[in-house]
Amino acid sequence: MKPSEPCTLVGILDDGWGGLSDTARQRLTAADVVIGAGRTLELVRQHLPASAVLQDMDGALGQVPGWIVTAREAGQRVVVLATGDPLCHGIASWLTGRLGPEACEILPTASTLQLAFARFKQPWQDVKIASCHSTDAGDWYVGATPEHGLYKLMRAIALHPRVATFTGPENSPARLARALLTAGYSGQSGDDVRLSVACRLLLPEEQLFPELSLLDAAKMDFPEPNVVLVERSPDPCEAAFGLEDLEYVQRTPEQGLITKQEARALSLAKLRLAPDAIVWDIGAGSGSVGLEAARLAPHGHVWAIEKNAGDAANARANAARFKVGNYTLAEGKAPTHMDAWPDPDAVFIGGSGGELAALIRLILDRLKPRGRLVMNFVTLENLATATHELAAAGATWDVVQLQASRSQPILDMHRMAAQNPVWIVSAHKEMK
Repeated sequence: MKPSEPCTLVGILDDGWGGLSDTARQRLTAADVVIGAGRTLELVRQHLPASAVLQDMDGALGQVPGWIVTAREAGQRVVVLATGDPLCHGIASWLTGRLGPEACEILPTASTLQLAFARFKQPWQDVKIASCHSTDAGDWYVGATPEHGLYKLMRAIALHPRVATFTGPENSPARLARALLTAGYSGQSGDDVRLSVACRLLLPEEQLFPELSLLDAAKMDFPEPNVVLVERSPDPCEAAFGLEDLEYVQRTPEQGLITKQEARALSLAKLRLAPDAIVWDIGAGSGSVGLEAARLAPHGHVWAIEKNAGDAANARANAARFKVGNYTLAEGKAPTHMDAWPDPDAVFIGGSGGELAALIRLILDRLKPRGRLVMNFVTLENLATATHELAAAGATWDVVQLQASRSQPILDMHRMAAQNPVWIVSAHKEMK
């Protein structure tokens, strides 16, 4: 049997029937099957025809496309209820992806975010929209990877000064406030980050909590459902890369492990990082290359490893200082831990702990197509080992010898002081 007319996705808020358009009401009163969460079905139940079949999709979301197909093949008219605008972090894109756009008519109402901004009397055309309305994500922790349920939201906040987000029962505004405190944002009132929370919009017990400090929000229990506006002050370190060496915490005196600014800049250029790159930083030292790679790949992630406990502590301190949240540091000697890392788009080796040949073979085996390996050396022996292994593996490679000099004051004048030369080796595998 040929399917009937398209199913209709109707956006609805907590004001229920009174907030629907005439067209949405007509679709509901003519429906044979109405699908929705239990709470949305209750908003319209009394207005539906007695013959209408109501199907509760709580805990059964995966069955909804099948329900729709079955009903349409039987010639029945189907309405699916969704919250607010079904195309704004709602069910619509998921359903159209499974049924096809031609199988769905979409009748949105105002999003709860639109209502929240109207209540706070703030424009929202420049706002980044995100969501943590999902299963329990657990509390945020330093070094969290992209699998964490709050990761996308935390990246959005790191990259945008104003973020509006849909929350969930477990991933509440208080949990978000704690996550931001853990990530190094200030909890002081009126400083760094502020949360504005709109609760139970359109209900008699609607409540607004404007411009809360993180410390206050972290201790509060907010009525549900709610949405949150996150506003933060500009990052004092907006530069993606090219920080001065002394801006990094490192071992003193200056024999600490840090890739100098000149070598760092060229190495990062040779890595050719895409915004969503997966990067490995082996022998992280003070973290300078990995942390600047994380800034250059704001939608990607950096996995780093450092065997020296003091340098690892410095790298963590630098990540906190610059609020780099897409960075995970493991303490140990490579290749320990690396088998659990995702395959990389780019790899930097600043130190190999005597395992250079084995690491090169491992990396070339794991590197994604068109991925790049960049290595820094100060000894002839490591340079020879690297070029030998790359040639044996059939990789394409080149070497740049970088020798920079920096000005230094002498009396009332300046002289040039040479730095130690560095060999920067870049390699990639030929496409097969």
